Amino acid sequence: MILPKKHLTLDESYLGFGAFLLMSLNSGEDVDSLWEKYISAFGSNKYSVKFSFDEFIIVIDFLFIIGAIRMEKGKLYRETT
Repeated sequence: MILPKKHLTLDESYLGFGAFLLMSLNSGEDVDSLWEKYISAFGSNKYSVKFSFDEFIIVIDFLFIIGAIRMEKGKLYRETT
């Protein structure tokens, strides 16, 4: 589920979902507003795969663990280094 495979597209993987979230993340955004962006993108067919809020949190954790994002005072920031 983390990486795309023969029968799993990039959009369906956590890696692809994480890339989408990184592209959608504005500097200093909270988790709720990022979730709302995803729901809006899914509703308008800009992202074709439905993920649950639990999966969303797993992907946020994954991005934090690999150093792609950081959190300060409840706000998410994309790492640039």
